[in-house]
Amino acid sequence: MAEGVLSPGVNLEAFSQAIAAIQALRSSVTRVFDCLKDGMRNKETLEGREKSFVSCFQESLHSVSRDLSELERLSNLVGKPSENHPLHNSGLLSLDPVQDKTPLYSQLLQAYKWSNKLQYHAGLASGLLNQQSLKRSANQMGVSAKRRPKAQPTTLVLPPQYVDDVISRIDRMFPEMSIHLSRPNGSSAMLLVTLGKVLKVIVVMRSLFIDRTIVKGYNEDVHTEDGKVDIWSKSNYQVFQKVTDHATTALLHYQLPQMPDVVVRSFMTWLRSYIKLFQAPCQRCGKFLQDGLPPTWRDFRTLEAFHDTCRQ
Repeated sequence: MAEGVLSPGVNLEAFSQAIAAIQALRSSVTRVFDCLKDGMRNKETLEGREKSFVSCFQESLHSVSRDLSELERLSNLVGKPSENHPLHNSGLLSLDPVQDKTPLYSQLLQAYKWSNKLQYHAGLASGLLNQQSLKRSANQMGVSAKRRPKAQPTTLVLPPQYVDDVISRIDRMFPEMSIHLSRPNGSSAMLLVTLGKVLKVIVVMRSLFIDRTIVKGYNEDVHTEDGKVDIWSKSNYQVFQKVTDHATTALLHYQLPQMPDVVVRSFMTWLRSYIKLFQAPCQRCGKFLQDGLPPTWRDFRTLEAFHDTCRQ
């Protein structure tokens, strides 16, 4: 049975010699360890023991190198057995004596493996998409795409009074956070969030969708020379520049277009966790400072503090 498996593309004589070469290599390696185990023995003087040990060790290493080279030479002569895949009659292509000129079977195997991997990843993607709770109602009702009317983006044109009520409720939820809402450019809202005496956050909104956020220190000026809120300049401190980057990442994480009020409330809850920016230690390393910075990252689920490098 073994002969039937190894016969296609395998040099049996070289295979037998390779097995003998493996046995010789194992013996050579064993002699190396025996030499190391025995050490410097059977000589009266220290110099004689050292010379004997070095000579024995060098001879053993030369034997290992010689046997390894012989095994590599024989391994190239053995050849590669044909792989057994359920490709039905296409397996007969592996018996082609000129496979190096017409490698149809190897290419077919590669395509077969790629197809299986693609099917596997497609199944994983389908399972993840099916787990999403937010599905199109038209798909659930079985309405065809041609007959389905276009949904109007009603969430993009929420009345200003509704936006004010949502922000007012969020302001009452967090006593240590004060939110000042203004509309300097028409209906778009701009929030100036003050978190204790730690930091200030400028939140630019389009209806209830957050477009931009900038975090600055509590003592930094957030207004321009003409008295308007400065939505472009960064903080002068590296720690608040880091928090700004993390806040931008949080905006990408908290995405729920069907319920924008939940997104704003979740973002403000995450932002509130910075009330102990300079007091909470890192949950990974236990230190308060790393490279001169406190833990600036807050986990989106647990709100625990981590250094930027410790969160990986």
